[in-house]
Amino acid sequence: MKKLIATACVILFCTVTHAQELFVNTEPASNMATGSIGFRVLSKVYKMNYNHSSENYRIMPELMIGASKHVMVHVAGYGSDMFQKKLRIEGGSLYAKYRFYSQDDVHEHFRMAAFSKISLIDNPQQLWIISKKRISEGNGVYATLLDTAIYKNDEFDIDGNNSGIIAGIVATKLINKIAASGSLEYGFRLNNINNKVLAYQSLHAINYSASFGYLLFPHEYVNYKQTNVNLYMEVLGSVFPSVHKSFVDIAPSIQFIFNSIARLDCSYRAQFAGNTLRLSNKYFMVRLEYNILNAF
Repeated sequence: MKKLIATACVILFCTVTHAQELFVNTEPASNMATGSIGFRVLSKVYKMNYNHSSENYRIMPELMIGASKHVMVHVAGYGSDMFQKKLRIEGGSLYAKYRFYSQDDVHEHFRMAAFSKISLIDNPQQLWIISKKRISEGNGVYATLLDTAIYKNDEFDIDGNNSGIIAGIVATKLINKIAASGSLEYGFRLNNINNKVLAYQSLHAINYSASFGYLLFPHEYVNYKQTNVNLYMEVLGSVFPSVHKSFVDIAPSIQFIFNSIARLDCSYRAQFAGNTLRLSNKYFMVRLEYNILNAF
């Protein structure tokens, strides 16, 4: 009984202090609880640039491990129908974060962490688009011709599109119900499995983000079973120096946390500015997550 009460107190403390920094499109400097395991399933629906009437989707299962109070690890897989008509497995990634600085106070803290991620993806570097044209040959006779085109893509996206390595630093500040976080990272593009990097694609990328979160509900904590509602606004950008390309996205989100161990994220991300050739400038995302405390 004492162990159960202690666990509930830990959960409540984590919820009170961390709820509004569980950002949807970025990771904060804080880590998940030591000895905990988390499961995520993320789904994205894209509006494709080459055909505005076309919508494609990607699914991303993810396993998270709180190895210690300083280290957490994520292992993710990717599958989509973005490069072919049917869903297929695209590859996977490994992410690790090390929190090296923490300054805690009552109802506020400041934390910094270093992180890295590597992805190995089996997708083409550019998209082949095959369309059918129906041409009249006269006298009521029609012929169907196949038209093939190439849609180029110079975006660097290691969450399913490209193989690569990123490394960066993130800082997160929380004061009462408001959280703010910023990150800066360097990315290096690798050859995709069975598909090499193309000449017009930049090998190097500089990515950055600024995230803000607000705890909307509850106004006052009574117990750990209360549902948390958080609102987020995030700005995410990339710069590709060698090809003089860049883009900036904005992503408003809403988040629900249930019983302090499960969450539902809903986000819409869209390009605000940029000249990068991308498969999609906008998508809608839904993610489910469940955490098991004291798993090991």
